Amino acid sequence: MSREQELFEGGVAVITGAGAGIGMGLARRCGEIGMTVIVTDIEEARARSVADAIMAAGGRSEAQRLDVADPAALDAFAADVFARHGEVRLLVNNAGIETLGLTWEIPAARWEQTLSVNINGIVHGVRAFVPHMLKAGKQAWIANLASVGAFGQMPTQTAYIMSKHAIQAFSECLYLEMEVAGAPIHVSSVIPGMLKTSIFDAAAGKGEPEGAARHRAKMAHMMANYGMDLDEGCHKIIAKIAAGEFWVDTQEQMTDDIVAGRVAFLQSRAAPAMGAETKALLED
Repeated sequence: MSREQELFEGGVAVITGAGAGIGMGLARRCGEIGMTVIVTDIEEARARSVADAIMAAGGRSEAQRLDVADPAALDAFAADVFARHGEVRLLVNNAGIETLGLTWEIPAARWEQTLSVNINGIVHGVRAFVPHMLKAGKQAWIANLASVGAFGQMPTQTAYIMSKHAIQAFSECLYLEMEVAGAPIHVSSVIPGMLKTSIFDAAAGKGEPEGAARHRAKMAHMMANYGMDLDEGCHKIIAKIAAGEFWVDTQEQMTDDIVAGRVAFLQSRAAPAMGAETKALLED
């Protein structure tokens, strides 16, 4: 039996944004190791499809529509989950969107949506669930989705990059707050590299400026050709969460390289500069 099965089998996993992408992969893995997986997504049909697949494979799952940009909805959802299940062993705050385009060209509505989902969705997910976890008094795990982008810079991906910097900082502080509170809650920052998901699909760019489509297509091509297999990456993520690691990455060398670059940038206090790969990506 694997370490993750020892810790998580029979427990409840709540995963936001699990109707596609990394959330879907994590939901499938949690189902495989014997958890009851509560699959949430802003699109109920997608959540239902993932939950049905988990159950068809012999697992236990529920589906629910959830808009993580709505704090009141998160409060009600957390209360309902604990009322019905008594505890949540693993909370994965995964829901997030990618937004492309120059800062001043992105419409206000798209900016608000991105920040509300990527930052506030995680903050309020923690705020809604932790009081119930503390009251239950049992060991629990919280994993927040950051990114290798949390340590870098990327023009025209500013909205996404800044949100992931924020989540990395939030998770670091939350980890320390659990120590201050003496809480039996483990915190992990999930730092995926490039996994094969649908985050750069054209349909996900609704509301972006017109010029973002070209960049989105290039990123989708790069992901399809060089990304890690989704299930492979999600297996690594769940294993590292179970191992109690704070830094939960999928491609260790990629993390090492980008963190080393960040450290060098901070130490030098130089102006931000684009590398050759970034320039090539942005060229017509």
